[in-house]
Amino acid sequence: MDEAALISAARQGRLDAFNDLVLAYQQQVYNLAYRILGDPAAAADATQETFIAAYRNLDRFRGGSFKSYLLRIVANRCYDELRRHKRRPTTSFEDFGEMDAEANPALVNGGEGPEEYAERQEMARVIQAGIESLSPKLRVVLVLADVEGLSYQEVAEVVNIPPGTVKSRLARARARLRDYLRAQGELLPARYRLE
Repeated sequence: MDEAALISAARQGRLDAFNDLVLAYQQQVYNLAYRILGDPAAAADATQETFIAAYRNLDRFRGGSFKSYLLRIVANRCYDELRRHKRRPTTSFEDFGEMDAEANPALVNGGEGPEEYAERQEMARVIQAGIESLSPKLRVVLVLADVEGLSYQEVAEVVNIPPGTVKSRLARARARLRDYLRAQGELLPARYRLE
């Protein structure tokens, strides 16, 4: 993928070129939004809003990493959503009961047994709850570095802070997540417990 050529073509109004950029980065943008917000629907909304904002403001993109540009936009959208949610807490529909597999086919995995599936889901729930327990500043750094695999420099560009600050926030985030997981030891499946 020639990112610079696609950006140039998108600036000239070629929607297909921008769609290629969306396809290249949508999963990473969604993953970051989901890990920060912890809600698939809110993450999907933030992802969509990110690409709309990026398209509308493409003439303001000054070069560099387009991925970092997109991740910065989605991180800011997520911060806004977290602040909004803090002002107006809501109860998710899913909190009222189990979702069935037809409502969300992504929850079904035919390659594992029910016990393994339940353990994996419980582990993911506990880890996500641990991530959500972090402050937004620590959460975004942890997700970008440890979930998305960005380098310290890339995280620094996305969050617009010095790399040294990224390292210190990441160390604090990892320590707090570790402490959270230790406190949840009995809730974790035996093979995932920290000893």
